[in-house]
Amino acid sequence: MEDRQYKVALWLAFFTIFYNIIEGIVSMWFGFQDETLTLFGFGVDSFIEVMSGIGIAVMIVRIGQNPDSAKSTFEIKALKITGTAFFLLSVGLLIGIIFNLINHHKPETTLWGVVISLVSIVVMVWLMNAKKKVGKQLNSEPIISDSNCTKVCVYMSIVLLASSLIYEFTGFAYADVIGTAGLIYFSITEGNEAFEKASGKECSCDYCESK
Repeated sequence: MEDRQYKVALWLAFFTIFYNIIEGIVSMWFGFQDETLTLFGFGVDSFIEVMSGIGIAVMIVRIGQNPDSAKSTFEIKALKITGTAFFLLSVGLLIGIIFNLINHHKPETTLWGVVISLVSIVVMVWLMNAKKKVGKQLNSEPIISDSNCTKVCVYMSIVLLASSLIYEFTGFAYADVIGTAGLIYFSITEGNEAFEKASGKECSCDYCESK
């Protein structure tokens, strides 16, 4: 029974990786086409989540083989790379905000942001609950922690949805900028979380659990 649950956990990790690859490509494409910084940044974030997902998959394999084993060198490096990528994304998005403000830039449309964020919210809520379920069945704090951290993806999708809807219905010039600022906040949160895990605080996710 336990082996089966670890296989489920591993398949969920694989699904996370492949879903984020597709979401990242689609989001970046439409974000670029529609000149929507929030959607483009959301797409970049998806690719960073792919790196994180690979680290999680390795973690699940390790835990399944030896629940009491320490993190592998690969896991620690993957977490540090992921954390650095989130911080770099935050800097890039901040530069984008400054550029848009200086040039009074507005997106052509944010309709695709609405569509993609709605799909993402549904998928991420399901994924979060599925990870939590298998984590509880295995009594695995790391897997439960990963499910809690998936909440951040839900929050980012909500930020994208809110900013996209506001702009689509009101044409409010700074909706995209505000949405991007929200992505920066959550990117920094995820970057900090990755470095905390790399340093040994496997079950931190204090931000996620406080929500």
